[in-house]
Amino acid sequence: MTTRVTYENWNQLSDTFPIEDKTKGAKSVLEWAYSTYPEDQIVYASSFGAEAIVLIDLIQQVKPDAHIVFLDTGLHFPETYDVINKIEERFPTLNIERKLPKLTLDEQREQYGSALWKREPNQCCNIRKVIPLRETLTAKQAWISGLRREQSPTRANTEFLNKDDKFQNIKICPLIHWTWDEVWAYIKEKDLPYNTLHDQNYPSIGCFPCTQPVSADGDSRAGRWAGSGKTECGLHTS
Repeated sequence: MTTRVTYENWNQLSDTFPIEDKTKGAKSVLEWAYSTYPEDQIVYASSFGAEAIVLIDLIQQVKPDAHIVFLDTGLHFPETYDVINKIEERFPTLNIERKLPKLTLDEQREQYGSALWKREPNQCCNIRKVIPLRETLTAKQAWISGLRREQSPTRANTEFLNKDDKFQNIKICPLIHWTWDEVWAYIKEKDLPYNTLHDQNYPSIGCFPCTQPVSADGDSRAGRWAGSGKTECGLHTS
């Protein structure tokens, strides 16, 4: 694929990437993405979870100075900030931006009351994640995400390239065919730093008030907003 896919000229050619290589198409997708979109038109929005660590290693092989944005809600676990620091040490040429919400936690409390994440988690996610990402993506044609089909039923139909109606651009998901075991095999093979909460039954890690460990056979998203019926922060929903 050589055409620059945009929101305006969207087509569904996402299965034209080969998936029989060692990375199940991930590196081919990234090579296409970084050769197709100007560097100021593409960004990787990273959670710095296990999938993110794999993607970061693959990205730096293709684009050593790639722009990576971390949505710093101010409510992340210390372990999350720790792994970001380790990644910055491991890959110093990467351009890692920590994107903050416009409202500090104190300002949010003054306007919306304390512990908004308990009373209105969707509103809290909107303020601290969705709006900051929208600000980041306003001038971008494409963004990269670590979604995998295996993660949850809501992600089972994710393609390599996805028309993103929420942010009006193209969402690129290189790891859609990867399993959880393959993610960890890659991390171990490359001896990559990772969030140590993964060793404590946290497969998916978000903000600390809304993230819990899960049972060994649980859905990888089961620990996010447990008991609330909420499964997504809003970044990947229309």
